[in-house]
Amino acid sequence: MDYPETRRDDLIETLHGRPIADPYRWLEDPDSAETVDWVARQNEVTEAFLSGLPGRDWFRTTMSRILERPRAGTPAKRAGHYLVGRNDGTQNQDVIFVADSLPELLEGGRVIMDPNLLAADGTTAVTGYTVSPDGSMIGFAISEGGSDWRTFLLRDLATGENVADDVRQAKFSVPEWLPDSRSYLYVHFPAGGKSEGTETAAQGGGQLKLHRVGTPQDQDQLMLEFPDNDQLLFWVETSHDDRYLIMHLVQGTENRNRLWVYPITDTDGVSGLGEPIKLIDRPDAMFAFVRVDGDAIVLHTDLDAPRGRVVRCPIASPETEALPEFTEVVPERDTTLSTVVAAGDGLLVEVLEDAQPVVLRFGLDGTELGALDLAGGALNALNGKAGEREAFAGLSTVVSPNRAYTIDTETGATEPLDGLVINTGETWTPPEFTVSRYRAVSADGTEVPYFLITSDHETDGPRPTLLYGYGGFKIPIFASYRAIWPAWLAAGGVLAIANLRGGGEFGTDWYDAGRLDAKQNVFDDFIAVGEDLIKTGVTASDRLALHGGSNGGLLVGAVLTQRPDLAAAALPAVGVLDLLRFHKFTVGAAWVSDYGNPDDPDDFATALAYSPLHNVRPGTSYPATLVITGDHDDRVVPLHSHKFTATLQRAQAGEAPILTRIETNAGHGMGKPTAKIAEESADLLAFAAHFTGLTP
Repeated sequence: MDYPETRRDDLIETLHGRPIADPYRWLEDPDSAETVDWVARQNEVTEAFLSGLPGRDWFRTTMSRILERPRAGTPAKRAGHYLVGRNDGTQNQDVIFVADSLPELLEGGRVIMDPNLLAADGTTAVTGYTVSPDGSMIGFAISEGGSDWRTFLLRDLATGENVADDVRQAKFSVPEWLPDSRSYLYVHFPAGGKSEGTETAAQGGGQLKLHRVGTPQDQDQLMLEFPDNDQLLFWVETSHDDRYLIMHLVQGTENRNRLWVYPITDTDGVSGLGEPIKLIDRPDAMFAFVRVDGDAIVLHTDLDAPRGRVVRCPIASPETEALPEFTEVVPERDTTLSTVVAAGDGLLVEVLEDAQPVVLRFGLDGTELGALDLAGGALNALNGKAGEREAFAGLSTVVSPNRAYTIDTETGATEPLDGLVINTGETWTPPEFTVSRYRAVSADGTEVPYFLITSDHETDGPRPTLLYGYGGFKIPIFASYRAIWPAWLAAGGVLAIANLRGGGEFGTDWYDAGRLDAKQNVFDDFIAVGEDLIKTGVTASDRLALHGGSNGGLLVGAVLTQRPDLAAAALPAVGVLDLLRFHKFTVGAAWVSDYGNPDDPDDFATALAYSPLHNVRPGTSYPATLVITGDHDDRVVPLHSHKFTATLQRAQAGEAPILTRIETNAGHGMGKPTAKIAEESADLLAFAAHFTGLTP
């Protein structure tokens, strides 16, 4: 295949005594005319190839029909208001509705934010919102073009009018209101050059700032920063009784943190913060705030409990650096305590039983009150608040989007809220499917579970199969809804979803077994699942496609370079593919929790052994590969995908194409408009179908 010519430089660096060639480093500059031209020419070649695939039109039509189905999120009750996001199937972004009662919300409610009106191309999204304690205002976090940068927009909840206020340069936060309802806290990142979502410079440390509504942002009060530790991330939340502000402090993406408690002060009706109580100032374990209970705090932790437990301790400054004395509320069990939410006078606890969620109800004294009656599926949301009797859950299946339930926290009664979805008459019917559970055996003998999802298409012999995985950052992966899954199943394909080490399905030990110097286990696990699918006759190597995004993009890149014979197609999306330089760009240095620090000789050696970019071997026949990224991805910057694509194209000895699809005005996936989702998904599926022999 004729690829665009890509200039190679003779750049060689010596790192820890090893010469490392980096001939495509010039592609790290997204603004250079040469990079812009390279992106355009690569997209032209990719579009020419994809446009000739026989299944592309079918997948585009099917994806459009799937996304045209009306849908709704999970309600939340905040300061007496009920809020939910809805989409009638024609909108690029969900519209947020508000009502003063649940029946009113079910009847429709009123629009408080339609982000589709903020940008004609649908690339401006709401990524979060909070309501002031008095219920008068709502604060929205707005992202443009898929970027992690946030602008805050305030609206009057009674009138729907914008409040004159302007806060920019926020990241990883929403307005966290203080009790006076005229002040909020947020995490600000000072501008260090451009901040348009296409920058690549390493991100400095964040600042906790206090903003008074209606005042200029340059008058915001700096409350906290750590100039000597720019990788210390933090986020805050206010206790339900408005007495305390809870701060989590974590080094990068570590699974352990410190936890400080700030008393909230009141001076003539104006909220402020007192001196912090450094309740947990040693990051020995994960501590997640659940609720305040009188003069005690309730926490979800994995301290001395790899699968999680719930504890309480007094809110008081410890006399030494030792951890507080904890009283156990919910003990560790054989299943994983994944999520703990304060609701009413008790707790709602999501436990994972073999990576499948069950929601249990507990009293604050630890009394187990039973499981909630929720239809089977993956838990998308669990919204509750201490002191509020009503709570809400949202679940999905592989082919059906969110279904919301209301929960009576006193009785445990649940009821589906099907009336939330606006009926527009769209009748696309998802395929019938069966979910089965299997286990593969990894290289070191560890059993690796996976979901196998099949539709009712009857065929003889191996079937075209899409294998999906992630395996990192203690994030659990479920058999949950993604719009591409029903399209693949409707075409007659088989779907496999792997639960790899490095994820959060089985607790902290499972996570630790898939990071740092154990990262190779993740790739071995994925390979083992692929081999198991082949060995059991589900598929064959020429019928198998590999897919994953972000850390899952690294997974696919590592596996296709280690085992190019395993599959017919590989689809790494927004992947971390240069493991020797990831820490030098935007938020990349935060990921040393999983990948190690390449500036350390031992971590460097570990990363070099699996870094996809550095393990491409010239003269090797690689599977058909479609590398997917977005030009506004300021989390995993597109240079990873660009350099990997150029390297693979030059090394490819086989006939299979090595292509890249670079979406414009798109980021790491958050807030992507429906139209872009439909087009990208159809291209991904058509590519996978073509090379696995699937004819829809």
